[in-house]
Amino acid sequence: MRDVRPTSGRVLLALFNILGAEKIRGADFLDLFAGTGRVGLSAIERGAASVTFVESVRPRASAIERAAAEGRGNVTVLSLEVRRALAWLAKRGRSFGVIFADPPYGAGWGAEVLAIPNLAGVLTQSGVLVVEHAAVEKIAVTPPWAEYDERSYGRTSLTFFKKMPLDNSADLE
Repeated sequence: MRDVRPTSGRVLLALFNILGAEKIRGADFLDLFAGTGRVGLSAIERGAASVTFVESVRPRASAIERAAAEGRGNVTVLSLEVRRALAWLAKRGRSFGVIFADPPYGAGWGAEVLAIPNLAGVLTQSGVLVVEHAAVEKIAVTPPWAEYDERSYGRTSLTFFKKMPLDNSADLE
């Protein structure tokens, strides 16, 4: 089992300050590659309506379930590989106002993360996707994604994406 790399306190605080309380309160929050669950648990504490954790390593998923059971909120923990979890969520019509993804550093996810099937489909049109990644690793931006902010904290970066507006101009021809 690979070591987990929890989001640092500094990055966690920055994440929620940038998103702002109005984006979190009442939101459905998806925590991909959840690891310790620290980010999603913080979203619950900040008033998220629900948090869905995706963590493929079963012992970590169990630890998240235990931590969430101590507290509050509407919590779902999926112990599935991220692609399978997103397919499962899409099939059930789930959508999220905030998606946080913290894939393993140095494993090639920078080139892949935005192309994961069903990722765009489970984000609401006005939602935000945040990817935590090594500052040296750049994210390959592909449609339907638009990057709108990036902040670096030492060796860690947070990159913020939104979905590009739907283009209905083809319907007018």
